[in-house]
Amino acid sequence: MSGDVLFDAGSRGRYATDASIYQIMPIGVVIPKSQDDLRRALDVARAHHAPVLARGAGSSQCGQTIGEAVVIDTTRHLNKIIAFDADRMTVTVEPGIVLDHLNAFLRPHGLWYPVDVSTSAQATIGGMAGNNSCGSRSIRYGNMVHNVEGIDAILPDGREILFGTLHAMTPDAGTQELVRNIQTIARSVDAELVERTPKVLRRVAGYNLDLFNCQNQKSYTSDGVPNLSNLLVGSEGTLAFSRQLTLRLSPLPNHRVLGVVNFPTFYQAMDLTQHIVKLAPAAVELVDRTMIDLALGNAAFRPVIEKVLVRDPQALLLVEFAGGDLETGKRHLSRLGELMGDLGLPGSVVDLTSPGEQKSLWDVRKAGLNIMMSMKGDGKPVSFIEDCAVPLEHLAEFTDRLTGLFRKFGTEGTWYAHASVGLLHVRPILDMRRDGAVKMRALAEEASAVVRHFKGAYSGEHGDGICRGEWVAWQYGPKINAAFQSIKSLFDPENRFSPDRIVNPPRMDDTRLFRYPPAYRELPFSPQLDWSPWNVTRDPMTGVEGARGSGGDLTGGFAKALEMCNNNGHCRKFDAGTMCPSYRISRDERHVTRGRANTLRLALSGQLGRGGLASQEVKEVLDLCVSCKGCKRDCPTGIDMAKVKIEARAVWAAENGVRLRDRMVAYMPYYATPAGYVSWLLALADRLPLISAFAKRTMGIAPQRSLPRFRRSFLSRARNSSESAVAGKEVFLFVDTFNNSMEPGNAEAAFKVLRAGGYRVHLHAGDRKRPLCCGRTFLAAGLVDKAKAEARRMIDALLPLVRRGVPIVGLEPSCLLTLRDEFLTYGFGEEARLISQSAFLFEEFLVREYSAGRLNLELKPLPISRALLHGHCHQKAFNAVTPIKTVLSWIPSLDVGEIEGSCCGMAGSFGYEAEHFEASMAMGELSLLPAVRKAGPDAIVIADGTSCRHQILDGAHTEAHHVACILAAALKTEEEEAAR
Repeated sequence: MSGDVLFDAGSRGRYATDASIYQIMPIGVVIPKSQDDLRRALDVARAHHAPVLARGAGSSQCGQTIGEAVVIDTTRHLNKIIAFDADRMTVTVEPGIVLDHLNAFLRPHGLWYPVDVSTSAQATIGGMAGNNSCGSRSIRYGNMVHNVEGIDAILPDGREILFGTLHAMTPDAGTQELVRNIQTIARSVDAELVERTPKVLRRVAGYNLDLFNCQNQKSYTSDGVPNLSNLLVGSEGTLAFSRQLTLRLSPLPNHRVLGVVNFPTFYQAMDLTQHIVKLAPAAVELVDRTMIDLALGNAAFRPVIEKVLVRDPQALLLVEFAGGDLETGKRHLSRLGELMGDLGLPGSVVDLTSPGEQKSLWDVRKAGLNIMMSMKGDGKPVSFIEDCAVPLEHLAEFTDRLTGLFRKFGTEGTWYAHASVGLLHVRPILDMRRDGAVKMRALAEEASAVVRHFKGAYSGEHGDGICRGEWVAWQYGPKINAAFQSIKSLFDPENRFSPDRIVNPPRMDDTRLFRYPPAYRELPFSPQLDWSPWNVTRDPMTGVEGARGSGGDLTGGFAKALEMCNNNGHCRKFDAGTMCPSYRISRDERHVTRGRANTLRLALSGQLGRGGLASQEVKEVLDLCVSCKGCKRDCPTGIDMAKVKIEARAVWAAENGVRLRDRMVAYMPYYATPAGYVSWLLALADRLPLISAFAKRTMGIAPQRSLPRFRRSFLSRARNSSESAVAGKEVFLFVDTFNNSMEPGNAEAAFKVLRAGGYRVHLHAGDRKRPLCCGRTFLAAGLVDKAKAEARRMIDALLPLVRRGVPIVGLEPSCLLTLRDEFLTYGFGEEARLISQSAFLFEEFLVREYSAGRLNLELKPLPISRALLHGHCHQKAFNAVTPIKTVLSWIPSLDVGEIEGSCCGMAGSFGYEAEHFEASMAMGELSLLPAVRKAGPDAIVIADGTSCRHQILDGAHTEAHHVACILAAALKTEEEEAAR
């Protein structure tokens, strides 16, 4: 095979989980590179009578994509568009293509695939078909089964059949016999299907045998002719392996508007939905109070949700109208407002007509599951009754009855999703390590009775898998269930394709299948950092959190932080945003936040052997992690892999020592200043090819890299400024090692700007023989004790200034933000918090002072009027890019554009290392370097990060500048001010 065949413990472990509560170790993993690879893999499995399991993004919440089988992952390579017909509005794709990528291709043609699931950034078309996915706008466009025209599939016996309408099926004898047998089985339960099939749009349990029923055919096709591909949709890979899928497309709506309805009670929101849908919206989605509160606690979502809140609501309904023009949309919103007034809620609707505002709010709604899963502690919202769908007129009473059940079992539920079709994703909060399994069974049995009372569907969207598989027979009864068994036997007599799913499934509460079974334990481990904020208990009724441990927790907090990963795969997106750069260049589950968290969790619990965090598997999955902190910001459940990596590197360093190259980088703050005095000698050595090549080879430095130059340090020749003219206007300028000894011009520029603003600038504190250092270079090498010592030294030196109100201002984002992040995890308590609260990036400080009326800089236009801004990863993680744009807006006639992308790829010493050079450049080529080249020589490139500037210089042969230099260049001279 040209693709990957992975049977090692780490790879199998990464594919043992999905977004469900279950974990099953697969036999092995195959990642086919071509259709021929796929055929070979299936041939080998068939020859060995081995089970096979198809997997897309692995975001299933019910356990469909895990099993003791050969897992075949189509996402890395089998993700192409095969054919597109704009006139017929159809497209044929491979199963691994991601929905967002498909729609990006279709958008210029005015078309889209409208099954818009919330996981559209990672969900694959193959997985969506296997699951019969639905999406927010199914009230208008239907489910997956209504939008698939044909499936080219490989059967367990190796036959390839193109499933489509009965008229289009291949006339060969074998295919026709298969079709006849399917029809015979379906017709044998025709009357039962009419009687027992739930009369709701959202019903995805079992197989779609009712497509042959005369009364139901029109729900699948417009012409009433059965389409056999509909039988495979929702079959969860149990019948065939989808090789290619042909999809029906829809015209892209010209305009969309969004009305956000605020409700004082949850019951009202549910009760009044039935009236709202009569206005013919494209979507009506629920956001409950729990989700509102969690969104308000997320830095990325807070400003979005705050804009749409009216009078402290208990629930929101997002009501979208699509099509026509903007004025038509506004009329729809006006009617919505009038309706709510008639229903007793005047002024409850917030109108959003801007596409940007609408997208931001939809992003919050799409992140619903991940937001819910951001709860700390062992109690989590558990997926098993989240897919019950009932007729809309019963929705309020249904939700009220379920809420009563939750109280009965001492818990609460979180609610969100598709109010328009009577389906809400409700997840009771259970502790699956303790009594969760018992409560889950009891709740499922009572909830199913409520569903039956309202003639609803128990499985409405996310499929059956493990958590609802056993309820298929309950929903349809013994006759239809026997028909399902006959269909399975017809296609797969050996039960090899996704075995024991839909037909003969395991019990949902079989604890042997749980990710955290009763015997689950962690290996002994003492973290270097304080993880106590994750080691909390949570009252499931009140939501109140309490600490299980306190300060410097060295037991469960680290494990609990890793367990925050719910495996939903949000980190697998790679079109925009900050995470995860290593996944974006590799498409490899090893190099994504989810894969790393899973590997570390397995290692920490001894499931990868007794090596723990010092194991080779852990070292490999962290190899391409550039500690960009993109996951800290973008992961809705708060996984901070950069912080986790510090622990793993510390364990590895303790077990295996630290290489010379890593020690040289780690101890740079010790020798950088002296090196500046012999910079001419170092520069000469670098220019001599033989010496330079030998030094790089010996140190493991990429020969293609230009090395940074040491210079006479800024602090060795600079002095504190004199008193400011205004009392209280003083600041400590933290000049880090890089801006002190490699690019002292940046420090000079910052000093100049602060002086121009009227500030007394402190440059020295504590021992002047060696400048203060944040210790980040030691963290990168796993030398946490040395980093803590540097932090302690810095805290002691700066506390006297901080205690009298002097702010700390830094230039290098990774260094300054260490004071706001890692310093708080060293166990230094209130002293570290004081330092953290007083630490500002250079531009953050300027914006704060300007807003307070204490800063007035006289700036002039620059010779170049265009600027291109690249934000440092840590600035993005701390939402600190906007202040850069703000200060640049003070320069007259300067047009600033921002590069949207993730890590530059240099990431400290990572990009210099020979073994990482290609990965480093690939990260840079994702968006940064092409954007810089495209900008051309008539634009200023701005990047605050030292590593970013070096990557831009090496990769695009363009010099980038710190924002301090740009502001300094724009300062008016004394002569210019006098002339004014």
